[in-house]
Amino acid sequence: MTSLTTSEKIGIKIRILRNKLNMPQEKLGELANLSTNSISAIERGQSKPSIETLEKIANALNIELKELVDVSKIEL
Repeated sequence: MTSLTTSEKIGIKIRILRNKLNMPQEKLGELANLSTNSISAIERGQSKPSIETLEKIANALNIELKELVDVSKIEL
């Protein structure tokens, strides 16, 4: 079994938080000023977003950046 990378864990966390808000990827992209393709790639762990991008996503999800990147308690 392969362990997940930090980027993959952050992507999963973004998807979980977005789904809890019943927010489509398109809306998150709009709020974060990112394309839907970028959001999708980040959620799938196919992209390594910059701190600035993660900050935009955190703001769009109405959470602190530190909460977004804390993947220590993610349940998979």
